[in-house]
Parts: sequence; structure tokens; C-alpha cells
Amino acid sequence: MAEPACWALTTGEAGAVSQAAGLAEAVGLPWVAKRIELRRPWRWLPGHLCPQPLSGLGPGGDRLAPPWPELLISCGRRAVAAAIAIRRRAAGGTFAVHVQHPHVPTSYFDMVVPPRHDRLAGANVHATRVALHGITAAKLAKAGAHFRVRFAHLPRPLVAVLVGGDSGSYRLTPETARDLADRLAALAREAGAGLIVTASRRTGERNTAILRARLGAAGAEVWDGSGENPYLGMLALADHIVVTADSVSMVSEACATGKPVHVFPLPGGSARFRRFHDALSAEGVTRPFSGRLDSWSYPPIVEAEAVGAIVRAKLETRRAPAGAAGG
Repeated sequence: MAEPACWALTTGEAGAVSQAAGLAEAVGLPWVAKRIELRRPWRWLPGHLCPQPLSGLGPGGDRLAPPWPELLISCGRRAVAAAIAIRRRAAGGTFAVHVQHPHVPTSYFDMVVPPRHDRLAGANVHATRVALHGITAAKLAKAGAHFRVRFAHLPRPLVAVLVGGDSGSYRLTPETARDLADRLAALAREAGAGLIVTASRRTGERNTAILRARLGAAGAEVWDGSGENPYLGMLALADHIVVTADSVSMVSEACATGKPVHVFPLPGGSARFRRFHDALSAEGVTRPFSGRLDSWSYPPIVEAEAVGAIVRAKLETRRAPAGAAGG
């Protein structure tokens, strides 16, 4: 069996996996996900200064060995060292694209795709408004049809609630979880809204229990992690989306719908996150969650397809015989 022409390389974080896979799908080559782990001290070193990084791979990840792929898509800071090593060993045979800020000189890659709020510039840099992902109109339509019956009993307007949690910049405290739950329960009482809620691993058991108790009493569907993940169906069928401010990935995926995206603030933040949220708010894409269901619309933001087209064009140029010209 031939080795896939594209590798999507990450260290397994959900957001990084989503971005690398989303771009790989958009490029359209046969691809495979590669998850690696770096042992200490390799994981602590800057990617371009890491000696022999392929020797520092832990046993829990995938094997990286020739034949090297034609296209390598890496995502996440800890995948940088391995991506640089693969590109070097392939000796020009691999076109390397890094998604997110690599925190090394961009010349170590053929193409770098950071979000614009990272303020990274360069000849080979293609910044995006939001994080890349694999959500498309076709996938949303399919998920909507699949989950329509499951959520048919819920009243309208239907609100999908995407809850993150603690991160390097934000904290989700029990007090904040109660505030969010109470605001959503008020929507159910006063606006007759239906609620579908999903939490993440970062939400924490205590906060998830608060949401489940307070919103269950309001008639909400709170996904408990069992059975089929309804995430895409939630996005497809919702009239409004409420998402916590900690996750660039979840906000970006919500913005693929063209529906109102209400961002719920959490304690913390950073200048980088403020730039992300301020830009989308100024463009009329998102608004802070006020406890009301104001309505607005915008063209869905789906950038993986455009970036994938750029990558395909660059690959075609590389494949062309030297000196070839159009007839």
C-alpha cells in the first residue's frame, strides 16, 4: 500500500489536530494523521535549536520514517522540531506547511499559516482571520439532516452552547459557570429558547456538574460525552451559538455557520486573545453574550479551502518540469 502523499503532524491537542486535518482535507491529497510526543529535554527546546528531534520521539506516538510525504502539514509549537527535521531529511522532496505561529524563523518552512492576531509577516506567510478547521457547508448540511430528529423536541430558537475551560490565558471558575448557566436558563424561561450544551475536557467535573444541574432543570440537552458526538449537528441546527472566550478553535468553528456567535467572557485573557475577539467583533461576526438573543448574519468564514487552493498551486508549480512554460 502506497504511503499517503500528505502527513498532518501534531502532538495530539484537539485544536491542532482539527487545524492540520482541516487543511489536509482542503488540499485534497490522500493524507494520514501523525501524532507524536517529544521526550524531555526535546519538548522544552526551540524547534530550530532542537538536536536530532526524531531521536527524541516518545513511544506513545506514531513512527516517522521514509518515504517522506510530498506535503507535510504541522500544527502546534511542539510539532515544529520534528517538522523541520523531516523537511531537512527529505532534501527538497517535502513541501512543509506549518499552521499557527511556529516561534522560529519562517524560513524553516515553505509556508506558514498563522492567525492574523499573531501579527506574523513574511514572504511565505499567509495569515488567516480565524483558526483553520475542517467544517464546511456540506458537512453542516449532512450533520443537520442526521441530528434533526434527535433535537426536534427542543423549542426554538435553538441555542448551541460550546463551553471550554481553563487554559493558559483563561479560567473557568464555579462562579463563572453558575453565571453562564443562570443566563442561559433565563433565556429558556423568558425567550422560550431551546438549549443544547457541550462541555470540553478543560471544563472540569465540578463546572460540568454545575451546568448539568442548572440547565437540566431548564430543559436543556447537556451532552454527557457518551454516544455519538453531536457537535456538528449542534452547529448546523442552532439559530444562535454561545461560546466561551477561551477557545480560538471553537469560536472559529462557530463562525463557519454564518449564524450569530455570542462570546461569553471568562476571567483572564491576553493581548493576543483581545486582538482575535476585537477583530471579529469589529467585522460584525461576533458579539459579547449579553443574555439576549440579538440576531445578525455575515458570510460564513471557511478559510481552509482558500489556503488549500494556495497549497495545491504551490505543489503544482514544484511538480512542473524545470523551464516548463505555458503553450
